[in-house]
Amino acid sequence: MNPERVVAYVDGFNLYYGLKDRGWKRYYWLDVKKLVTRLLKKNQQLIVTKYFTARISGPPDKQKRQSIFLEALSTLTDFNIYYGHYLSSTISCNKCGRRWTDFEEKMTDVNIATEMLTDAFENKFDTAILISADSDLVPPIRTIKRIYPDKRIVLFFPPNRFSAHLKKQRIYN
Repeated sequence: MNPERVVAYVDGFNLYYGLKDRGWKRYYWLDVKKLVTRLLKKNQQLIVTKYFTARISGPPDKQKRQSIFLEALSTLTDFNIYYGHYLSSTISCNKCGRRWTDFEEKMTDVNIATEMLTDAFENKFDTAILISADSDLVPPIRTIKRIYPDKRIVLFFPPNRFSAHLKKQRIYN
């Protein structure tokens, strides 16, 4: 019997902020591929892990730590990193007039959706593992399930992350 082919899609910011909110600082240097491997069943084979993130534009010490982490991940075999953008914007308080800079990652969800749809179309997986709690991923998952009903999508929420919309859709097995 051939092993079931698995491709994993990891929302890096969703995972990081889940760990941070939970206070699990000791897992910041998590071997993401090893985590995914531990989620597999006996009859499954991990083909590739796809990690989605953006390079931060914050303080130099944080940029350096992120760069070291991403460099370490890039040494893993069958592991690809996909980059979005990290944008800053100025926010103003309507009541007091105070202004501050806020940061937001962009394109992660689009990159995940594009890779999942492309991989499904190119028949690169039997099962997709998605580690995210972002409800923006409902439409591409629904599309995959509609066009390729035999493909399984298994969802894992990062710590302290949950999407009622994802769970309500019952889009995963």
